[in-house]
Amino acid sequence: MTTAELALTVRLNTSAADARRGVVRLHPEALTALGLREWDAIALIGARRTSAVAGLAPAGTPTGTILLDDVTLSNTGLRENATVVVAPVTVYGARSVTVTGSSLATHSISDATLRQALLGKVVTVGDTVSLLPRDLGPGTSTADTTRTLSRTFGVAWTSELLTVTAVDPTGPVSVQPNTAVTWGGRTGAPAPYAPAVAGAAATFTAPERAAAPPPEDLVGVQAQVAKLTEWLKLSLDEPELLRTLGASPHLGVLVTGPAGVGKATLARAVLAHRKVVEVDGPGVGALAADERLRRVTAAADAVAGDGVLLVTDIDALLPDTPEPVSTLILDVLRRIVDTPGVALVATTAHPDAVDSRLRSPEICDRELSLPLPDGATRRALLDVLLRTVPSEGLKLDAIAARAPGFVAADLAALCREAALRAASRASRDDEDPVLLHEDMVGALEVIRPLSRSGTEELAIGSVTLADVGDMVETKQALTEAVLWPLQHPDSFARLGVDPPRGVLLYGPPGCGKTYLVRALASTGHLSVHAVKGAELMDKWVGASEKAVRELFARARDSAPSLIFLDEVDALAPRRGQSSDSGVADRVVAALLTELDGVEPLRDVVVLGATNRPDLIDPALLRPGRLERLVFVPPPDAEARVDILQTAGKSVPLADDVDLGALAADLDGYSAADCAALLREAALAAMRRNVDAAVVTADDVATARTAVRPSLDPAQVEHLRAYAENR
Repeated sequence: MTTAELALTVRLNTSAADARRGVVRLHPEALTALGLREWDAIALIGARRTSAVAGLAPAGTPTGTILLDDVTLSNTGLRENATVVVAPVTVYGARSVTVTGSSLATHSISDATLRQALLGKVVTVGDTVSLLPRDLGPGTSTADTTRTLSRTFGVAWTSELLTVTAVDPTGPVSVQPNTAVTWGGRTGAPAPYAPAVAGAAATFTAPERAAAPPPEDLVGVQAQVAKLTEWLKLSLDEPELLRTLGASPHLGVLVTGPAGVGKATLARAVLAHRKVVEVDGPGVGALAADERLRRVTAAADAVAGDGVLLVTDIDALLPDTPEPVSTLILDVLRRIVDTPGVALVATTAHPDAVDSRLRSPEICDRELSLPLPDGATRRALLDVLLRTVPSEGLKLDAIAARAPGFVAADLAALCREAALRAASRASRDDEDPVLLHEDMVGALEVIRPLSRSGTEELAIGSVTLADVGDMVETKQALTEAVLWPLQHPDSFARLGVDPPRGVLLYGPPGCGKTYLVRALASTGHLSVHAVKGAELMDKWVGASEKAVRELFARARDSAPSLIFLDEVDALAPRRGQSSDSGVADRVVAALLTELDGVEPLRDVVVLGATNRPDLIDPALLRPGRLERLVFVPPPDAEARVDILQTAGKSVPLADDVDLGALAADLDGYSAADCAALLREAALAAMRRNVDAAVVTADDVATARTAVRPSLDPAQVEHLRAYAENR
């Protein structure tokens, strides 16, 4: 072994942020010994040779340890606790990279999307790579990649693994924006129900029908199954009954629902015993206009006379900004519906993004909506998904409760991720594969629901309300206003009252309002949609109002959920007092409509936070909207002790630092001030001696001169009395 090589002990990296992203973690001293900087490429030499991108290991990682995710560990051919040789390596930008994957991935994901998913990764022939973008360090994927993968491939992309079969030039290469990344072996017919980009239309064969789930396995949508079955029976099998009653037997159905909820699966299960020609909306919609029309016409000709034309994700084929070819495609669909013995079934997760002409009485005159699964439905879906899996100690009720917003596809991906963890453990320990409850809990940290893809979320963590010191009255008020309506709706119904729809959290800045929201969401297992006030403002007419509608729509789709409007005074100021061409006034109107409009908010609570409640439009604070006002007080001496202890966990304090006495002397300091005080004390220790090992009482005293209390007693009293003076 040369001086430019190190032998390190392998540890499995369990961080969800690093999961399968092609990044290994090393101690800073190891990087220095190798003469490397963070995000440089390194060679890993084990049972086989592979390469990866090197990042810094978290604090506390031993010097002689390297952290590898399960995919990179598999590429080395080693197991955990083995020794791997690490060395610098020269990596060239790839001219071309060829990979293979499942038939579903091969026919669903375009080469351009594939390149974006692998951007910045270092690969070698024979390596296994995931579609999870690197998203760490320079030269990484864009945020749009995950949305594109979710839209074209469903949630299965999070667990899809690919094999690198060829690279140019030879040796380890880095995937660059100009690299030609292609699928290898893209030949033959697609897998059952795979979107057929090559053929764009597929007629179900007998084996494909067998692959469709039986209708009884479609948990939570039995009413929709029965309705679609009845419509097909009357229109295709007994049309004379309708004609006798003076009704046309033609049938066009638009199936709507959140992405991944099982719209196409429901249609295929109901149509399992009929001739079906399927058109993949995204696959055909990406083609040139004349080719789009040719594909749809060919599918119509294939189904003419007897059968059903199934168009999945029709919003990609007929968007709400129609092109000239859209009119011709609609004419073909209209002809299909008018043909005796033929029906049209279309699916979409974005009904507002579909050409409005599709809903005309001559085409899709009926609509089926699939709901988001509730807790009981998620539990039943997990039962179906895991009924043949060897398991031990699974608590599916607890898993279902911790998965708000998960649809059927999300739960399937959750089970696959848990199975991968169980398989990795079985391979490492040479034991029979058994799925444990810990595998499912670990998978929950990796799999994110489709209903939240591409949206801003609050980092919740594991802190609950029980971990929040002091604030007894504040925590009780939040529990009653937010958690009780979601956890005990039967009690509100029994007493004949509607639960509060919204809560305003107000108090001095830096006193933990956002921290409380994180704890609240963790306690109630809620999905949180966090928006800062100014983020919804847009100069274009109608854009801000649309952003508000989409925010509430996402919250309804992922219920039970919490909408957190931080700095709500910037989002909903008093109307008539702004000079922004009326944008703020229209946003306030949109908020009022969503909070107290025709469509009720079910299992959704709106929580606003501000330190200037007097600037908020009064209409937003009346009963039925943000009706509960909860004051977050500044920390008292006891609370400041807890804050200092929490903030000082990673700070080596000398024995002469008495946090209890310090907290008692910090009257007027907010929670943020207390944390800043310890940071400044650490910097003071570094100024005293850059190699200082501990922070002394003198350092804390020096920090006191730099960090002054930010709380104004008059402002605190004014805020405390705000609710009484309204």
